[in-house]
Amino acid sequence: MNVDPALRDQILAAIPSLRAFAISLSGNVDRADDLVQETILRAFANIHSFQPGTNMPAWLFTILRNLFRSEYRKRRREVEDADGGFAETLKSHPDQIGRVEFQEFRAALAQLPAEQREALILVGASGFSYEEAADICECAVGTIKSRVNRARSRLAKLLQVDSLDEFGPDHATRAVLIGNDS
Repeated sequence: MNVDPALRDQILAAIPSLRAFAISLSGNVDRADDLVQETILRAFANIHSFQPGTNMPAWLFTILRNLFRSEYRKRRREVEDADGGFAETLKSHPDQIGRVEFQEFRAALAQLPAEQREALILVGASGFSYEEAADICECAVGTIKSRVNRARSRLAKLLQVDSLDEFGPDHATRAVLIGNDS
C-alpha cells in the first residue's frame, strides 16, 4: 500500500500523544501500547477515509478512543485490581519527590470519572481545542467545557492544591490542572 509520505509522517508524529492518551484511558502501559499499535494499523488501512486538510491527530484520537471503548465492552467481565494491591507489587517505589508527585497525580487522575478524565487529557494535556475534543468525544462543546472544569476542580481537591505553586514544576501537569485553553 502506498501512503503519502506527508500523511505517514503526520501519523508517526502523533504516536507520543496517542500513547499518553491511551495510558490515561486504560491505566495500563501494555494495553496502551496495544491500543496505539492497533490505532496506527487501522489508520494506515483506512487512510483513504481521511480527508486531507482536516485534523490528523483528532482523526487518530477518535480511532483510538473507539478502539478503547470496544475493548472496554469486551473486557467488562475481567477482575480488576481495584485497590492496586497486585499492581503495587510490580512497581519499584519512587526515590525522588517528582516521582512521588507524579504517582499522586496519576492516582488522583484515575479517580476521576472516565468522561472527565478523557476530556481533561484531550484539552489539558494533548492540546486539543474544546471543539476538537467535542468532535473526538462526539458531544457538545459545552459538555466538554463542563467536564474539563469539573475534572480540574476535582483534581485540585484530591491533590489538595490551592495554587499552582504547590504542585510540580512540569508544564504538562500545570496545563492539566489549570489549562492553557480558551
